[in-house]
Amino acid sequence: MDTTFNPDFQHTLNSSININGTGLHTGITVDMTLKPANPGFGIQFQRIDLPNQPIIKADCDLVTDTSRGTTLQVGDAKVSTVEHILAALVGMGVDNCLIELNGPEIPIIDGSSEPFVELIESIGVVEQEAAKQWYSIGENIYHYDDVKRVEMVALPSIDYQITTLIDFNSPVLGTQHAGLKSIKEFKTEIAPCRTFCFLHELEMLLDNDLIKGGDINNAIVVVDKPVTDLEMNRLAKAFNREKIEVKNEGYLNNLELRFSNEPARHKLLDVIGDLALIGYPIKARIIANRPGHSTNVEFAKKIKQYIRKNKHMKGVPVYDASLPPVFTLEKIEKTLPHRFPFLLVDKIIELTDKHIIGIKNVTFNEWFFQGHFPNNPVMPGVLQIEALAQTGGLLAINGMPEGKYDTYFLKIDNCKFKQKVVPGDTMILKMELTAPIRRGICEMKGTVYVGGKLATEADLVAQVIKRG
Repeated sequence: MDTTFNPDFQHTLNSSININGTGLHTGITVDMTLKPANPGFGIQFQRIDLPNQPIIKADCDLVTDTSRGTTLQVGDAKVSTVEHILAALVGMGVDNCLIELNGPEIPIIDGSSEPFVELIESIGVVEQEAAKQWYSIGENIYHYDDVKRVEMVALPSIDYQITTLIDFNSPVLGTQHAGLKSIKEFKTEIAPCRTFCFLHELEMLLDNDLIKGGDINNAIVVVDKPVTDLEMNRLAKAFNREKIEVKNEGYLNNLELRFSNEPARHKLLDVIGDLALIGYPIKARIIANRPGHSTNVEFAKKIKQYIRKNKHMKGVPVYDASLPPVFTLEKIEKTLPHRFPFLLVDKIIELTDKHIIGIKNVTFNEWFFQGHFPNNPVMPGVLQIEALAQTGGLLAINGMPEGKYDTYFLKIDNCKFKQKVVPGDTMILKMELTAPIRRGICEMKGTVYVGGKLATEADLVAQVIKRG
């Protein structure tokens, strides 16, 4: 992603692009075309080789098989091994895309997401005129599988971060871990990492004719047991090679590792791809211990269920008081004309060209509590709206040329007060532009959150006027 990429808006591809390759398990050569799609479309697959050209949404509720990759199915229409292309789309910030296929499986190419990332980069990603609604995880969400010894957890976070740990009791792999602090690192740190398997799994797949499209260059093969010459000759024949050997490190000599922990990084890639099936962009820190496709999908279902249950939390900002503010009180006073006791924003914690998030700590010492329900102090709703307006003023003024500006209300619509704001509350004030600023007119959606819940909302229109 480039530095101008705005994660708060939806994105699609700049144009259509095609790639051709073989499906790892089916052995069928498939043409895959990635196409731009409208805002809100999401990621959907279309089997153009089948009658009526059925569409299959990237949705964890449509997963029917996770034995050798993740398979989606609607009726008789299937799409297999979807995780690598999904990870590439998420990693490149693509929200809306139609993936056309003339076969049942995504091409495996080299077993990583890198070829798909390069494909997306070659045509570019474009911002759409639609806000991207992030879903914040407000509490820890756990998933355990005692049989597979898998533990997964989603923790509240201001970003999308993932850590994976793998332990296969293998003397070759040992215990490995990989981390992704920001999705911006996906292209260089995760996308190149290829799928891996153990030699005994490879032999089983060959025995059952389940790796028809296999090429020795699209998987890392781990060898953690003695291998006979007969087995080596059989593998060489299966992969059309004169000779295959085992390196000292315990891998087949088909390729060099791109990272020392490439297997753990590929597991992280799979987690990103499978969690794309939640269908909602999330802000959370994911920790996955010994993850696999089946547990990834079950975890995705659990997170999706949480989001549906808490949809009012959509876009709820996460406030970390330990982080330095973007605007301190001193900087706010240099921008706004308001002063005590009418300055109702304490600091700004997030600011882009399209949205702003401010903080107001409500204390019992506020001047208005003396006369507004003194024995039952409640912050007046009009002052909550004023706090939003001041926050929005900072957003609007920040986007103007150099100079001193004032902002004035023109209109307030759809104002709702859903819960009281009382002493001790921390108000998180979020203002989002709903249209570009034209001739100083700002249209904004304002929301106040207290304790992770929506307290107040309104649509505000204001005008920015330069001081004489």
